[in-house]
Amino acid sequence: MVVARHLVHALSLLPGCFTNDAHPRACVPGGVVALQSEWSLLDATEAGVAVMVVARLLVRGYLVLGLMILIVHHQSLLPGCFTNDAHPRACVPGGVVALQPERSLFDASKVRAVSLGGWLVIEKWMKTSLFDGIPDGDLLDGAQISLQSISRGTYLSAERGGGDRMVVNRTAISTWETFKVWRVSAGVYQLRVFNKMFVSAMNGGGGAVLASAASPAQWESFKIHRNPSQSSMVHIQAYNGMYLQARDRNLLTADLKDVPGWNKNDATFIMVVNTPLGGEYQLANGWGAEAAVNVFQKHRESFVQESDFRFLASKGINAVRIPVGYWIASDPNPPAPYVSGSLQALDNGFQWANNHGIKIIIDLHAAPGSQNGQEHSSSRDGIAEWAVQVGIDYIGESIKTIDFLASRYGNNQALLGIELLNEPGAAVVPLDVLKDYYARGYSTVRKYTSSAYVIMCQRIGGDFTELANVLPADKVVLDVHFYNLFNHELFDKKTPEWNIDFVYNDRLSLVKRLNTAGNALIFVGEWTNEWMVENASQSDYLRFGAAQLQVFGQATFGWAYWSYQHQLYRWSFKQSVQQGYLNAPTSGW
Repeated sequence: MVVARHLVHALSLLPGCFTNDAHPRACVPGGVVALQSEWSLLDATEAGVAVMVVARLLVRGYLVLGLMILIVHHQSLLPGCFTNDAHPRACVPGGVVALQPERSLFDASKVRAVSLGGWLVIEKWMKTSLFDGIPDGDLLDGAQISLQSISRGTYLSAERGGGDRMVVNRTAISTWETFKVWRVSAGVYQLRVFNKMFVSAMNGGGGAVLASAASPAQWESFKIHRNPSQSSMVHIQAYNGMYLQARDRNLLTADLKDVPGWNKNDATFIMVVNTPLGGEYQLANGWGAEAAVNVFQKHRESFVQESDFRFLASKGINAVRIPVGYWIASDPNPPAPYVSGSLQALDNGFQWANNHGIKIIIDLHAAPGSQNGQEHSSSRDGIAEWAVQVGIDYIGESIKTIDFLASRYGNNQALLGIELLNEPGAAVVPLDVLKDYYARGYSTVRKYTSSAYVIMCQRIGGDFTELANVLPADKVVLDVHFYNLFNHELFDKKTPEWNIDFVYNDRLSLVKRLNTAGNALIFVGEWTNEWMVENASQSDYLRFGAAQLQVFGQATFGWAYWSYQHQLYRWSFKQSVQQGYLNAPTSGW
């Protein structure tokens, strides 16, 4: 009776189409059961044949269906372990079926992207050779220096962190004794103190040195002369040609007229340099206006070419995420020290993408004022001022950049989406400010295109779900970044198995939670096949990569690998694939 009941239900769902000699193809609205009350239309022979045909098809269908149900039921009871070439044994909590409802990894409609990082927004750690040969290459913008008096053995300090005099009486280095370099040219620098003011030689020299200038000009510019035989030993010359000296420990002065020697004297200092930043600003300003043009042109023409789009397409990648800086909207006359040409390079990227069937996500990676203080946002000195609501309207300038990009590429068939901002820092960008910016950015994009996705990036250090419902459910995406790196407390000295289990447990759980958190589709917009494991084998990397592909493929929008080219090979998608450290699953990415 149970089987008969299922047969009747199945008949009611069939579209009522059948075939026999008298009717090559006959369809009846309402399903096959609708035929039962009108079988008088057929003679007995035809009715018998029709019933036999349908019965045989149903019996065969139920045998297949029963087998499928048995297999699925059996898999649901497994501990969630499966095997493929790249991952000899992978286990997922909840059984294999835990991955099945959102098996978007093999869904061709999902984004399988690679970021073209380091192309139009420079990051030194990705290609250090770009910086080779810069004069005084350690004294780039944002370099942090301390200065110790040779004669006194004490350190220069901005009293109260700035806004007061410069003294030479500290016995140890802290924030008030650390100065951030603004590079004017090779050998000429301005020094920013803790409270963001600048060191100034009053009247250009001849008297006291203070740390009270709100912005730098001539009086705040100093020449640093290095000892040819010991580069850490320096003299500092004010604008009027006089030298700084530490005659009085309670007041630094710029009043030595004669050129000092390199012996133990009040005008000689030991300089210790830390250079944490190497971004677009540092590279362009370090080389200077003339030399930088050639450096950037060669880099942009060689780092990414059409052959790279062809390579990506051949590997199953269907999109690229291209980081850009705000200065692209002013090309060919970007603000100093930036170098023209990034707009032409992006135009080339769109042409190549169209040639090879690849989509593009434009990512505002570097916003004016810097949204996180990092080199990849082109911060001049590590201070993030994008969200500051006084002075320059950096947020308004960012909206102008989005407007420019949307108007220029909104109708280009290769455009997939525009990412409004990359990695705003939770410590420097308030949530309400960011929500308002994303709402304005969304409206700006929609002025030019209804088909492009509008992408928000998470606040780094914020809650992953805090932006899930900021914008309407209208092709809106939330970008989250997952690395088994940077957090030493969590990832340092862990085994390959621990990291792989972390992906299959913690990352998978978070992706699933984000998928249902709000209006936004979820995009794992940055991940890489590198970790903090020492002496990992090629097999370990393959299993780690397979785990991330399996899990990040569950995100409702897709994923993007960081990055295509990189001097650290495991960070490089191209090198990892070519050298056999990252494999596509057998069914494709």
